[in-house]
Amino acid sequence: MAGTDKSRESITGGPTVILVEPQLGENIGFVARAMLNCGMTDLRLVRPRDGWPNARARAAASGADRVIDAVRLFASPEEAIAGLGRVFATTARPRYMIKPVQTPRRAAAELRAEAARGVACGLMFGRERAGLDNDELVLADTVIQVPLNPAFSSLSLPQAVLLVAYEWYQAGDETPPEELVLGRTLPASKAELLYFFERLEGLLDASGFFQVDDKRPGMVRNIRNIFQRKHLTEQELRTLHGILTALDPEKRRGGR
Repeated sequence: MAGTDKSRESITGGPTVILVEPQLGENIGFVARAMLNCGMTDLRLVRPRDGWPNARARAAASGADRVIDAVRLFASPEEAIAGLGRVFATTARPRYMIKPVQTPRRAAAELRAEAARGVACGLMFGRERAGLDNDELVLADTVIQVPLNPAFSSLSLPQAVLLVAYEWYQAGDETPPEELVLGRTLPASKAELLYFFERLEGLLDASGFFQVDDKRPGMVRNIRNIFQRKHLTEQELRTLHGILTALDPEKRRGGR
C-alpha cells in the first residue's frame, strides 16, 4: 500500500475517538485509517448499526488493523466516556447551549496540553445523518466546529475525524505541562461526574423540583451544562457529594 512503511515504528496513542451509532461499516474503516494516519489508535463504538466485527470496516481500513483489532463496543455514550477526564464533541449546527466552542486547531492545542497533564481525553462524533443529539452533546466539555463555507459545511464522518485528527497530529507534542495549582487535584473523570449527576437528579426528583415532566429533560441538560463548564476536580466533586449527603433527608435521619 502506498504510504505504508512497516520498517518504521508507528506512532500510537492519542485521544480516544468515539463514534456514536455509526451507520456504515465502510465509514468505521475510513475513520480507523484516518486515525492511524495521525497516530491515534483508541476507537470506541456506541451501538454500530451494522454490528461488530464488520468485514467492510476492515476492508475500508486499508491496513489500519491495529485500530480495527482494538475497537471496543459500548451500549451508551455515557459508558464510552466514563474513563475520560475531558470530552470534545463535534457538531455543525448551533444547539443553543452555553458551551466553549473551538476550531479543530485550537482544540488540538488544548488536547495536547491536557495530555501533558496526564488527563485522558476523547473526541466524540455523531451519526452520519444527524450527528449527536442534545443529550449526547451535553456530555461534552467543549464543542468543536470546523470553519468552512457557511453555505455548504457538511462533512462526512471520516472527513470530520480526519480534520480533527490531522490538527492534533500537527500540533505535535511540544506543549509544556501546565503547572498545577498547589493542592489542586486532577479533573474528575466522566464516570465520577455522571455518578454525581445521578445523585443530584435523584434528590431533585424526590424533592419535587421537576414539577413538569415535559420540561425535565431540558432542565437536566441545563443543570449538567452548569457543572460541565466548571471542569470540576476530584476534590471539588467530593465536596459536592458531601453537600448532597447533608441535604438528603434520608441521610439526616440515618437512613440508607
